[in-house]
Amino acid sequence: MQDMKRLLKYLGPYRKDMLIGALLIFVETCFELFIPVLIADLIDVGVANGDIPYIFSKGIQMGICAILALITGLLYARFAARAAYGWGAQIRAAQYEQVQKYSFANLDHFDTSSLVTRMTTDVTVLQNAINGGFRPLFRGPSMLIMGVALSFWMSPRLALIFVVCTPVLGIILFFILRKVGPMYGRLQKVVDRLNNVVQEGLTAIRAVKAFVRGEYEEEKFRDVNQDLMDSSQTTFHYAVLNLPAFQFVMYAAIVLIMWFGGNMILHSTLQVGDLTGFLSYVMQVMNSLMMIANVFLLLTRSLASAHRISEVLDEPVLLTSPENARKEIPDGRIDFENVSFKYHEDAQEYALSGVTLHIQAGQTIGILGGTGSSKTTLVQLIPRLYDATEGSVKVGGHDVREYDLQSLRDAVGMILQKNVLFSGTVRENLQWGNPEADDETLWAACRAACADEFLERMPRGLDTDLGQGANNISGGQKQRLCIARTLLKRPKVMIFDDSTSAVDTATEGKIRTALAGLPDVTKIIIAQRITSVMHTDQIVILDDGKVHAIGTHKELLASDPIYQEIYRSQMKGGDEYGSTAAQC
Repeated sequence: MQDMKRLLKYLGPYRKDMLIGALLIFVETCFELFIPVLIADLIDVGVANGDIPYIFSKGIQMGICAILALITGLLYARFAARAAYGWGAQIRAAQYEQVQKYSFANLDHFDTSSLVTRMTTDVTVLQNAINGGFRPLFRGPSMLIMGVALSFWMSPRLALIFVVCTPVLGIILFFILRKVGPMYGRLQKVVDRLNNVVQEGLTAIRAVKAFVRGEYEEEKFRDVNQDLMDSSQTTFHYAVLNLPAFQFVMYAAIVLIMWFGGNMILHSTLQVGDLTGFLSYVMQVMNSLMMIANVFLLLTRSLASAHRISEVLDEPVLLTSPENARKEIPDGRIDFENVSFKYHEDAQEYALSGVTLHIQAGQTIGILGGTGSSKTTLVQLIPRLYDATEGSVKVGGHDVREYDLQSLRDAVGMILQKNVLFSGTVRENLQWGNPEADDETLWAACRAACADEFLERMPRGLDTDLGQGANNISGGQKQRLCIARTLLKRPKVMIFDDSTSAVDTATEGKIRTALAGLPDVTKIIIAQRITSVMHTDQIVILDDGKVHAIGTHKELLASDPIYQEIYRSQMKGGDEYGSTAAQC
């Protein structure tokens, strides 16, 4: 319940709508509960005495009560919808805002599919709890209390049947809810798995078709879909038991009331109209109990969803800006001081161990190493996507933990290993780097990244729609657009994480020449090809998370066995210092 109470704080301006809705439910219930009293009078006075005007009078009063109940019910629906969907929107916005604050370490705690489910399905469950549960939540207790009170007013002896039947129904419903409660949490986890399979299958649909693995993916989806169906059937198999339990108690109460009420009529201690009105209250009281039972079922499921949403909102953000943070980055100088790093505190081995590295402002540094040597991990510490476990990382002479995160990341432009472009036009994607950039500035960045070559051939140029994931352009074109986007930031440090792997050697050479025209920008190039780094000021060789060697191309080629092996495997036919490669 604490999770639900916490989420109710997000009602904000919609709290007023919920309060008005509650008031309207109470008024509607009063109108409906007054109708059985009118029915009793109509039968006992109007019908018994053959008083037609009295019958019409009571009929008109009943019609007025019904119309007023209808109006208040319609008004309630309007306010309840505003409260439910407004609340859901506030919760989704709060979750999305929190996720934007997450560091990479925070994101490692959640699957993408799980976050999607928590922002969609789980929020929908809460909205349904308001739409489907708010009315009976207030109407049920109001009708129960007033119905029982009026029943005792009409016939205290018959009303004692409620005292017997109500606890029986309550006990049955308690055991049902106790059984169903944990099942809802498991059900939502199965929905997570289903979303994960769907997301993977649709994202990688081209690979699936290329490898003719459609049947395998269908089987995988069929399994998780069957699991969801089985979990749903099991959960709702128990959840719907409340209906037969309610019907059993209700019909038992009606039989008892008819039995004892009939005897009372025979002994002239109860009138027919009173018994008819009393039966109306029986139905209303039982319906109110049914409403309350349904509310508890909705609440049980919504509590599971509320807990999952609260996990997202309560996740402590691991990387935040310090108080009085530095906002100015003096230059692009980078220093790693005995840096060690592991992704999880309980990990047995470090991904990086004892890294000490000094890069001067304006230098161009190449990083080479085998798969798993932690090249990407090393550069992710510079914009503080992760924090070093031991040691310190400095930019511009200051520890990165002293900087304002936004200022630091604005000063460090990183072209990721996996190119990411968003739905929209080329212009909209490039303006991520500089929202104020005009066409001339955009084209200048595109020329530096050699992206103008293919953009000029497109009919709409910068206004070309890239589609979802930019799937209508090649991998090399994506890389060049990502480079252009980063150039527009005008950063002090640029990190190329194997971001020219999909372009040809000639185009890479042009990009390298353009980058050489940025003397004040520190450039770090992670690459698999020696041709990408052989012209850099220094080359760093990483091996198993440690700095193996540092030097220029000539120095490493003359002394380092790892570099010599990479060179021989890639540069067969070149001379001793790679002149053939230099001409490529």
